[in-house]
Amino acid sequence: MYLGAVAVIVVSSSSCATVRRIGIFRYEELDPAIRAAVAQVKPALVRIRVVQVDYSDGREVKYEATGSGVIITKEGHVITNHHVAGKAKEIVCTLANKEDVEADRVGTDPLTDICVLKLRSDGTKRFPFAPFGDSSRMKVGDRVLAMGSPLALSQSVTSGIVSNTELVMPSMSFPSDFKVEGEQVGSIVLWVGHDAVIYPGNSGGPLVNLAGEIVGINEVRMGLGGAIPSNLARGVANELIQRGKVKRSWIGVEVQPILKSHARETGVLVSGTLKGSPAEKAGFRPGDILVSLAGQEITVRYAEELPRFTQFVAAIPVGQEVEAVILRDGQQKRLTLVTEERQRAREDTREIKAWGAAVRDISFVDAKELKRETTNGVIVDSVRPGGPCDEAKPAIRDDDVIVEVNGKPVNNVTDLLKLTDEITNGQSEPVPVTVSFERKSQKYVTVVKVGIKELQQSGLEVNKSWLPVATQVLTEDLAKALGIPERTGVRVTQVYRGTIADEAGLQVGDLIVELDGEPIPASHPEDYEILPKMIRDRAIGSEATLTVLRNKEERKIGMKLPASPRLDREMKKYRDDRFEFTVRDVAFLDRASERWAPEVSGVLVQEVDEGGWAALGHLSVGDLIQQVDGRAVSDVDSMKQIMEEIAKSKPKHVVLKVLRGIHTRYIELEPDWEGDSREKPKN
Repeated sequence: MYLGAVAVIVVSSSSCATVRRIGIFRYEELDPAIRAAVAQVKPALVRIRVVQVDYSDGREVKYEATGSGVIITKEGHVITNHHVAGKAKEIVCTLANKEDVEADRVGTDPLTDICVLKLRSDGTKRFPFAPFGDSSRMKVGDRVLAMGSPLALSQSVTSGIVSNTELVMPSMSFPSDFKVEGEQVGSIVLWVGHDAVIYPGNSGGPLVNLAGEIVGINEVRMGLGGAIPSNLARGVANELIQRGKVKRSWIGVEVQPILKSHARETGVLVSGTLKGSPAEKAGFRPGDILVSLAGQEITVRYAEELPRFTQFVAAIPVGQEVEAVILRDGQQKRLTLVTEERQRAREDTREIKAWGAAVRDISFVDAKELKRETTNGVIVDSVRPGGPCDEAKPAIRDDDVIVEVNGKPVNNVTDLLKLTDEITNGQSEPVPVTVSFERKSQKYVTVVKVGIKELQQSGLEVNKSWLPVATQVLTEDLAKALGIPERTGVRVTQVYRGTIADEAGLQVGDLIVELDGEPIPASHPEDYEILPKMIRDRAIGSEATLTVLRNKEERKIGMKLPASPRLDREMKKYRDDRFEFTVRDVAFLDRASERWAPEVSGVLVQEVDEGGWAALGHLSVGDLIQQVDGRAVSDVDSMKQIMEEIAKSKPKHVVLKVLRGIHTRYIELEPDWEGDSREKPKN
């Protein structure tokens, strides 16, 4: 590999075939125009690492993901895709100089799949940035570069040509069109198709022309790569930077291209209107042909022209009265409507642990799809198996709508959270409440026990006598091999240090053949419980004499039988619901099997929930947590006290010192204490 080289996939096309040459080249070996374009944009490239969230089985599931982005202002604004960072809990950008910088989300727009971040700085730092180019000037055959960080690798470049300036989802993909947060991205985006190779992780990276300008933001791969045109991306980014959101007009009309049977060159077919929308109020009907709107002639003959119609409607000022000219039954008709601000297709989902459910507010679109008159209520996105909603009778299921709790109306998630706080405040056990919910056209009432169950501690088993050794059965084959075919019993595989068996002189390799003169009839692998049962039948503290063969010599070893130690299932447990892991006290056999010295202390990790903060920090089952933020952990009680104090102080980082096998690890957890605090409003 050459020093200072850039990995480039060079793609050349002909009418017959596509020829690819893959290699690594020195800059001086590349086309001078490519070299100049790369040099202009590369300093502004960023690799984006995020803690992303999703929701399933009633839980917020966190996972690490990577994508690409590019700095577009000297103040450090970064443009990327919504699906890369729009729902991120934590965002870190790696700059071209390898520096890691935390970033905040300025605003995000699922409809165009555009998100804008802001690199954190002291306000005086100036960042290298890449300029936008005019995507409307691109032609098929123009050379372009796809830049970014594929597969979480450092910045790279692939080269190709523009293959299509009006790329749309193929009709065969219906109805599974590309949707983000319920928004049909293809309804407003006409992608720039290109054959520069892109991989997972390239999302959000710039498509660059040979002038070193951003002409697209790479987003999808449909055989060809698809980039959001820079003119659309730049406009969205500017609005997000200025006001934190994109304000669009909406009229609530559903359209499709003119049918061939219409034999027309202009107009767009109205396939339907949403109830209560401006279009419905104005009198639009399915089958109408809209020929002009706000004085602008409309032409939608092909799928490629639909996004431009959506963009045109969205650009009309919100609240403006406009005239529409339609054709109905061959007659021209004029309608007047007032545009409204376009609402989100889908509201944010939120986990409520006390209900064992992930829920969200009802959007205008949700209400129409559910055939409801209002947006009052809370939609249940998913339910946690075995949680309060799941255990109710009847159970609350996905897509149910909660409308009342204990007779009090639930208009939105905020109402439900407030009622939950009132119900659970000061309660140590779940509280039964009556819940009214809707399931399609039916209305149910059920009882939900709201609250987080305390971790049930296992009861202690009755103490029995115990022989502090580990053994294997003296099988017939093993007895023959050892030259004692007539003998039965067990072979000692471990003597627990510091125990009465150790003090009595038992050794690994001893063959225990009798207990108090009674032969031990163990000769098959399944007989492993015979000796422990014979021991348990004797009283704790009673004298026992073992007949032992050591090098074929018989000897008698006597001892007082101790009480059995507590088993791992009997040990005290603690579950931390914030970080989603469970620990327990160390049992005698844990210490014996791991050969831990007496001074080694801590708590054993018994369970780590997938997608939780602990899992994200790579805490593992079997880890021995010895310290939390520098404070020693001796047992479950001390662990619980430390974690409760941490929950009050809410530090940005929580560091666990763990023993994993023979290795010590420091695990850094980065919880989101106050929900998604990364969304920063504009000052």
